[in-house]
Amino acid sequence: MTAQRFRKKPVEIEAMQYGTTPADAHALTSWMDANLCPGLVGDALDPDGLRYPYRFEGDDSTPSRGWYIDPADGALMIRTLEGDMRTRPGDYVIRGVQSEFYPCRADIFAATYESLDGGEQ
Repeated sequence: MTAQRFRKKPVEIEAMQYGTTPADAHALTSWMDANLCPGLVGDALDPDGLRYPYRFEGDDSTPSRGWYIDPADGALMIRTLEGDMRTRPGDYVIRGVQSEFYPCRADIFAATYESLDGGEQ
């Protein structure tokens, strides 16, 4: 068997850059909330104990998506299927093809994506 070559299929994603002001953080988390990636509630010192804000009685499942603020340093944390990922100011937050959210460093984002809206990255 020999190696074959492949090209990544072109996909369109939505993304927002995480800025440095409280208004930037509010815009980003509001966008995530509106796209079914809610702020998680509970004690952020115990991330495994965080829950959706709208759970039904008896539902003790661990959320597979959402966001919270790390109380140790104020970082925005995004829960993904690969685990909780730290988002730093300047990073992009991507809404992927299956409506999943995840952070991406600005340099990686610029090397991987181009704007479809004609705007700058």
